[in-house]
Amino acid sequence: MHPILIKIGPLTVHTYGFLMALGIALGLWFVYVQAKKGGLNPGKILDMAFYTIIISLLGAKLILLGGNLSYYFENPSEFFSLARSGGVFQGGLFFGLVFALWYLHKHKIPTWKTADIFAPAIALGHGVGRIGCFSAGCCYGRVCSVPWGVVFGNEYAHNLTGIPLNTPIHPTQLYESILNFLNFSVLFILLKKKKFDGQVLSFYIINYSLIRYFVEFYRGDHPEKSYVISNPSPYLSLSMPQLFCIIGLIFGVLLFFFLKRKKSA
Repeated sequence: MHPILIKIGPLTVHTYGFLMALGIALGLWFVYVQAKKGGLNPGKILDMAFYTIIISLLGAKLILLGGNLSYYFENPSEFFSLARSGGVFQGGLFFGLVFALWYLHKHKIPTWKTADIFAPAIALGHGVGRIGCFSAGCCYGRVCSVPWGVVFGNEYAHNLTGIPLNTPIHPTQLYESILNFLNFSVLFILLKKKKFDGQVLSFYIINYSLIRYFVEFYRGDHPEKSYVISNPSPYLSLSMPQLFCIIGLIFGVLLFFFLKRKKSA
């Protein structure tokens, strides 16, 4: 693929970074429009979004570091790779969510109503960002023999991410991108038809937990030590991200019924 989008002299624009920024911009645009429609203060909402993005990026890298701590201590030079890695998305989601809830409480902004606006925006931005992963060759899939298997041949991408070259692999980045766009569509429809505040956020957590759990079966970039249960068959293994998915799924279901019961009461 094309890890470098534009290179003019010393100026280099990486495709992953560009699409990640585009995804964030589209997400913020969606939040701004929906906040105005929902009678919320769009300025305060965008301030919160800016700080939440920073916290989420740091949280994603922190979970990546924690899940592979022994590897980084054995290979200290790889600490610098954290700067160019996106990290573990669930870690970023957790830290970002905690910070956002604190911010909303502090500024007395309707918490669940605001969260419902952010849920589709996250799915939209994440879908675009995963196309960036595909372009850069990170978050790659297992070797496969399916007709839609993709073959990478970019040496720069291989040196950067370790992606196998000249071998058909699952396009896991595109699997997740397509499913995230589908999730965005479902959540956007639900946003207009929701019965109570927090319903859209609950379904985002449930939906994404299922999406990521499914895609993890076909990922090929995890080191052996990142598995809680390791087996020759990926369907009998359990990776650290899948463990977070199970926790997220349980949390999303509990949150849905808690807020639904609260609304009824």
